[in-house]
Amino acid sequence: MNFEEFQNSARLYVIGALEPEELQEFETARKQYGTAAEDFIQQYYGLHEAFALSLKPAKASTAIKDKLMAMVRERQGQGGSASK
Repeated sequence: MNFEEFQNSARLYVIGALEPEELQEFETARKQYGTAAEDFIQQYYGLHEAFALSLKPAKASTAIKDKLMAMVRERQGQGGSASK
């Protein structure tokens, strides 16, 4: 694996998307490229974290909320508690 291929694989490595055989090849290249590899991986971890922190949580749809509340009401109507 040349360094450009390593860089492409590093992107997938950071998000956990390498297949087992790809991971083994990646780890071999990681050792081969040493500090340059580690620096590149850390750079991508930083980008990955910044991206994750920039995301806004998705709002639950009204249908999901309605279904959940119906389930709670049904359990309460059966004389049970919502924690069962």
